Amino acid sequence: MAQRLTGADGVSKKTSRVRVAVRLRPYMSRQDEKDEGPCVRGLDSQNLEIINWRNATETVKYHFDVFHGEQTTQQEVFLSSVKPILPHILNGQNASVFAYGPTGAGKTHTMLGTAEQPGVIPRAVREVFNLVSAKDEDEGWDYSIGMSYLEIYNEKVLDLLSPNSQDLPIRENKDKNILIPGLTYTVLSSFSDFDKHFIPATLNRTTASTKLNQRSSRSHAILLIKVVRTQRALPHRQQTGKLYLVDLAGSEDNRRTGNQGIRLKESGAINLSLFTLSKVVDALNSGTAARIPYRDSKLTRLLQDSLGGSAHSVMITNIAPEYRYYFDTFSALNFAAKSKLIVNKPFTRETVAVPVLPVKRSREEHEAGGSGAEPHKKKQKDEKKSEQDGSSPSAHYHSLSEPSVMERLIALEKLMMSCQDKDRQSVLKDVAQSRKEIQELKEKQREFERKAVLLSQLAKEKSSSKDEAAFKNTLAPLQRKQPNVTKPNKQQAVVQPLQVSQLQPLQHLAVVRKQSVCVTKKEKKLSEIVEPPGGKENMKESSWESQLDTSVLDESKQKILHILNTGCLKELKGLQQIGDKKAKLILGWREIHGHFTKLEDLTNVESMTQKRFSSFMKANILSAMGK
Repeated sequence: MAQRLTGADGVSKKTSRVRVAVRLRPYMSRQDEKDEGPCVRGLDSQNLEIINWRNATETVKYHFDVFHGEQTTQQEVFLSSVKPILPHILNGQNASVFAYGPTGAGKTHTMLGTAEQPGVIPRAVREVFNLVSAKDEDEGWDYSIGMSYLEIYNEKVLDLLSPNSQDLPIRENKDKNILIPGLTYTVLSSFSDFDKHFIPATLNRTTASTKLNQRSSRSHAILLIKVVRTQRALPHRQQTGKLYLVDLAGSEDNRRTGNQGIRLKESGAINLSLFTLSKVVDALNSGTAARIPYRDSKLTRLLQDSLGGSAHSVMITNIAPEYRYYFDTFSALNFAAKSKLIVNKPFTRETVAVPVLPVKRSREEHEAGGSGAEPHKKKQKDEKKSEQDGSSPSAHYHSLSEPSVMERLIALEKLMMSCQDKDRQSVLKDVAQSRKEIQELKEKQREFERKAVLLSQLAKEKSSSKDEAAFKNTLAPLQRKQPNVTKPNKQQAVVQPLQVSQLQPLQHLAVVRKQSVCVTKKEKKLSEIVEPPGGKENMKESSWESQLDTSVLDESKQKILHILNTGCLKELKGLQQIGDKKAKLILGWREIHGHFTKLEDLTNVESMTQKRFSSFMKANILSAMGK
């Protein structure tokens, strides 16, 4: 599979600013305090003001994308702030909606709502199902919707769909996608199916009572809705869009909430994660290349896509109008003002399947039998049938010529031809020189073998004395004079291996060089004949092929060439020294250039050097003979 990333809204718009909406909940007076009225009020649909605590006669004004006053309904909040970003999910892009604000400001009501007044989460999920059902069947896409639901409690990631699970890890893959291994993922068929899973999972969320809130969320809850759409026709493109719906726990002043014991510990974890969230926003707004502290908190780690990442993001900041919430409201508005400056870079996440037409053809030939005659007849029959129908294999290939496939093939070709012309010429010159040296070594090897065979024949025909004389006369051109040595037993060790067998003349002669006691200039000439100028490696490469029967060697090479030209991915990986990556490169090369005319063409595939090719040939030929 190959991944392709495209811009969010075409070429012209590649960025998306975080949209910030502020919602003011209704004023609620208490009997135990005097009614001072609200400390904040809306001016219009985008502006509001709050009393300046330093000077009560002044106000501080704020401007946001949307301001929702006390009378704003759940439907109006959804339509103006959330609904516009949902179509991006069906196009393979990410989106996120999260509620922020102090405890008791109405975040959970905004996100969940009630049965009579549903909040953002149920409305957004229902809208996603409506968008999918409204898609035309003729578009050629299949859609799948699924969900995961988790909470971050005391810096632990807990699965709300599986309450007995332990703390889950957060991981990041090579494409910078955030993953949670072990998190339950449930495929949904309808909105009622979503309700069946979501409502019991919400009851598993950790809540408690404080002085400021009878049902205070003690954790951050994150609902993930994933939409995967798959193209029915080739090349089977697949796009994945994710919608994050986040209900954050509120920041708390423990002096006013009266938290003690476990409530105090929970409050500390909540405030720490929200403080890290504030640091992330500050770092993003600083415009420097400084480190963004996403990893300092599990909350910011999961919101990495939403803030400065690749998602269309909406923050709904909930505030309270009472004076007892003044400093919390003031801090929340300042945080919201900073957040609206953050710019995200959404893109489409798309995977494309590699064309499988050659693989299917090779499997049919493999199942038809090993003789090769039947597949050939079947191929001719199929070609005649395709000519009658007007559809040939080449025409089928043209159907694959969609932009996504062609772009990948062109990129692959450019990658293989990326070296400069000057470098390519030098490489070709080195290859030609190496081949010339190898040919010279093979000629010297054949000459050496002929002399060795002649020695063995003379040894059989003559007596021992005449045999020794003939042996010395034959050896004379190679070793004209033996040096004087002090140890006669070593000199015998030099002579004996020269009675060479017909099968392995070079190996025995190599022993001669190893067992010599002292090296003189004449012996050095002998060693140069024994070990050719190309070195030991070239000698080994040329010697192992010469020991094989020519017909067996040719048959093995033909088998390897057949697999390279017709083998599927699995069959290519069955070759020695061919892994998944090289097998895919071979398939790609074959798609562009056609079949390999000879085995040496394999060196044109990326990363297949001459040395690796030689090692590949030796390993596969010996492996084929061993079967």
